[in-house]
Amino acid sequence: MDLKLGNLNPPYEPAIMQTDALIARAREGDKNAQGRLVTLWYKRIYNFNYKFFFDHDLAMEVSQKTFIAMHKNIAGLNEVARFKSWLYTISVNFCREELRKKKSGKSMSLNDLKPGEGDDSYRWEAGGNREENPEHQLRHSELSDMLQTCLMELSAEQREVVIMKEYEGLKFREIAETLNVSENTVKSRMYYGLDALRKILERKNITKETVGYE
Repeated sequence: MDLKLGNLNPPYEPAIMQTDALIARAREGDKNAQGRLVTLWYKRIYNFNYKFFFDHDLAMEVSQKTFIAMHKNIAGLNEVARFKSWLYTISVNFCREELRKKKSGKSMSLNDLKPGEGDDSYRWEAGGNREENPEHQLRHSELSDMLQTCLMELSAEQREVVIMKEYEGLKFREIAETLNVSENTVKSRMYYGLDALRKILERKNITKETVGYE
C-alpha cells in the first residue's frame, strides 16, 4: 500500500521562529521569558510525548518534567540555535526513563495504554481541517487512532525518529543532535521504521478506504 505521512506537521513554526530573543533572556534568568517559552513549546512537546506513549497522563507527566528541567538547566545552554534539539533531548530522555520503568515493572502492551484519554484539543490529526462536517471528523479520528496503534508496534528507536521527522517536522540534523547519533543512523531508523509501519498497516488491512477517508 502507498504510505503517505506528509503534511501532518502542526502549525508551530511561525511562533517558534520568534523565540530566539526569549531563549537569550531565559538563559540570563528572566522568569517571564522562561514562562513564555513554556507557552510556545508546550503543545509541541506534549504532542511528541503523546504520540510516543499514546497515553495522556504519561504525556502530561513527561511534559511537566521536561519544562521543569528546562527551567533548571537553560542557563547552561551554550547555543541559542540548539534550543529545539536540546528541548527534545530532554523530552526523549524522560520518555525513555518512563519506558524503562514500565518494562522493569511489567511487559508493556497496548492494553496498558489509554487511547484518547484527556484533552482532545491535542488529538493527533491525520489530515483535513477542523471545519469539516462531523462525519468527516469522525473518519479522520478513526484513522488517527489506527495509525497511532500501528505506530506503537514500532521499536522505541524507530518510533522516536518517525514522530520527529514525519509529525514534528524536525530535520535529520536536528534529530541526530537530539538523539546524539549520526545522521546516517537517523536515516536508517527512519527507513526501517516507515517500512515496518507500512507492513503493519498492510497486515491489519488498514487503508484510507477502511475508514472511508478521502
